[in-house]
Amino acid sequence: MEPSKVIHELWDRMQARDWAGVGELLSDDVVVEWPVSGERIVGRGNYVGVNAEYPEGWSIRVLRIVASGEEVVSEVEVPHESLGVHRVASFWTVRSGRVVKAREYWSELGSDPAPEWRAGLVERL
Repeated sequence: MEPSKVIHELWDRMQARDWAGVGELLSDDVVVEWPVSGERIVGRGNYVGVNAEYPEGWSIRVLRIVASGEEVVSEVEVPHESLGVHRVASFWTVRSGRVVKAREYWSELGSDPAPEWRAGLVERL
């Protein structure tokens, strides 16, 4: 499976809560970094576990996926019934049909307020 399709499938399986299926798309020793929270997840079981244990009430909306060779970038919106709307920019490396490493930047919409000094130079989203 080409790398962009692996990432499409990964997000589809997460949405379906198909945790065994998510695991099939990861190398045994996958390493996923979350710089915003200062965490590194090592191993298929840990990455699947972190996602499977996240409090229910969320859904996934893939905004875009861009690929070049084995490198894939996805932008995804994850609204949650009680925790707000999150966005994640994920940088994946896919080899032989499996994710071998990733760096994901998770952010809650509106959690980084715009400074007043920019007000005359920007438009609000």
